[in-house]
Amino acid sequence: MKLFIGNKNYSSWSMRPWVLMKETGIDFEEVKLRFDGFEAGSRFKVELARVSPAGCVPVLLDGDLAVWDSLAIVEYLAETFPDVRLWPRRTERRALARSICAEMHSGFRALRNHCPLNIDASMPEIGARELAEQPEVRADLDRIVAIWSERLDDDGGPFLFGAFSAADAYFAPVVSRIHTYALPVPSRLRTYVDAVLATRSVGEWFAAARTEKDFVQFEEPYRTGANG
Repeated sequence: MKLFIGNKNYSSWSMRPWVLMKETGIDFEEVKLRFDGFEAGSRFKVELARVSPAGCVPVLLDGDLAVWDSLAIVEYLAETFPDVRLWPRRTERRALARSICAEMHSGFRALRNHCPLNIDASMPEIGARELAEQPEVRADLDRIVAIWSERLDDDGGPFLFGAFSAADAYFAPVVSRIHTYALPVPSRLRTYVDAVLATRSVGEWFAAARTEKDFVQFEEPYRTGANG
């Protein structure tokens, strides 16, 4: 299998299946395509068009089969590796896990737009400003806190459904945003944030993101250079 991803510092969608596969031991070859632009003639789009008609990362290539969209990739992996248990074992818990992943997949647009993934940066002042000036960002964060609180209360942690699952991989970029922008969460949820940050897969992704040293201006609404 090959997993096509974008820049690790910026690509939250790429991060989800990469972290899930690494954390659960599913073997794959990483193919990283640099974000040089998203117009039709950019090298990123041209190279990606060879494997996916959608023109977006991530893409999982398994032989001649290309699977695009992060949720589709997770479901394909769950069917291909049923013994790995990417979803919770019990039916009702799987339904809940899929529900919160789907909500993340289609929602939280204010958080995405105002606090984009940027692992190499530390911008607590931006986080404070966006929370104060953008009520939609506050609403998104409140909803995330509610999801995490309910799941951790029901299952006792350290992850959303006890053991690490696709749900945690899906929220790993949110954990990164909380880290980058110092977004406040209740102290009891810091344990979850710290547990996700401490996983081998997230640690490897963070380390690689920080060594990219690839400042992409159109992905940087708040910084003019890598140091500020």
